[in-house]
Order: sequence, then C-alpha cells, then structure tokens
Amino acid sequence: MGVRLSTCAVVCALFAAHAHSAVGASSEQPGAAQTGHADVRVRLSLPNAPKDHHIPAIIWLESTDGSTPPPFLPHPRYTLLQKNRMFMPHLLVVPVGATVSFPNADPFFHNVFSLFDGKRFDLGLYEAGSSKDVHFTREGVSYIFCNIHPEMSAVVVSLSTPLYSVNDGDSFDVHDVPPGDYTLHLWVEGVPGRALEPLGHPLHVATTTLDLGELHVPVTPERSMSHTNKFGMPYTPTTKPAY
Repeated sequence: MGVRLSTCAVVCALFAAHAHSAVGASSEQPGAAQTGHADVRVRLSLPNAPKDHHIPAIIWLESTDGSTPPPFLPHPRYTLLQKNRMFMPHLLVVPVGATVSFPNADPFFHNVFSLFDGKRFDLGLYEAGSSKDVHFTREGVSYIFCNIHPEMSAVVVSLSTPLYSVNDGDSFDVHDVPPGDYTLHLWVEGVPGRALEPLGHPLHVATTTLDLGELHVPVTPERSMSHTNKFGMPYTPTTKPAY
C-alpha cells in the first residue's frame, strides 16, 4: 500500500507542475469539504477558436482505484428531436444502457443513422410525427446524421460515470466528486481523438476544490465534420431537398 500511495503522490505532483506551467497556478481551495466530496475545475484553450461559434466539449473522470462511480440522477426520458432540419439538442450525454428517442417533428421524412464510432445504427426512413428509439449499450461517442439532409448532425456521448461536465464557454466544473484516484478524459467536437489522448491525466481528488488550470488543445477544431451518407458515398448535391 505504501508503494501505491508514493506513486500516486508522484503523479499528482507532475500534473500540478504541468498545470502551473500552463496558467501560472494550480491550487486546491476550500469548497466542498463539508460534504466529503470535491469540485474539479478545468479551463480549455483552443487555438484559433472562432468567437462566434460555440464548440461543444466534455470532460469526465474515470475511477482508477477500483471504486464504484456514483449513479446517474434519475432521468425520465432522453430525446434527440428532429425539427427544422436540425437535431435538438446538438449534444446529448446519457448513461450507458440508456434509451434515446428520435422523434420526427418535421413535416417530411428523415433517416437517422450513425456508422462512426460509438453506437452503430440505421433507423431507416420514417415519416413526420413518428419516433424511433436507440439503446446505447456501451461507452463511446456516437456521431448522428440524417441520410437525406447532410446539414443535420448531432453527438450522443454515453458514459458509465456521472462525473462529467459540458463546457460553459471555456470552462468545466465537475461537482460532487468522491475522493479517490481518477483519469481525466476530454472530448472536443471537431478534434481527432488521437490529438486529445495526450491531454488525459491521472489525478487524485481529496475533499477540497481542485483547480487543474488550462488544457491546451494542440489543433484547431474543424468548423463542421465532413461525412458521407449511410452507404459510405458522398451526398448527391441538389438545389432543392426532395423532402
């Protein structure tokens, strides 16, 4: 046990040094000690990020000390609505095992599919006023598209832990984190996963607020994700959509 604590101490010291070099300080501050849990704060630095365009991003904490993550809060229904040739919301985070409904609120057909990473599915054509469901059975990032309308896109992130935060501007706050050892994971839309992997960090959470400083993303996010249709072919250009 003494060796394990010593190793964790070295890792935490290295991570604190990294954050200090990024923003000039990395500090644990009083905040959640009265509950026995902590808050984890991170800021995101994106090169050449457009000021007029919000770039969705998520951080989450994966336990590495064998502890069981807390449960997700009860949620009656997860929905990704199709309306005005858009998915609403654009980004949806769900627990592993959740069912997501895809109702069509447009007065024309849609064909929702996902064949890229995460959950692979094809809901086929379905008409206005109808809905179909998808069961997300494992962790992953699922990029959602419509086979008829190439401008439609969304992302479903399925996690096995509720210890996550969606960015508010350039900042993240993960609340009520139990003390323990974790790995920090990051996803940013438009940035390849291989570019984000080095930003994952081991960290130790105590009973005080932990400020990790800035995470510097090494590449500029793509404004829009290029993709093919569900057959792996380019969309047929049209001057007026058929639906």
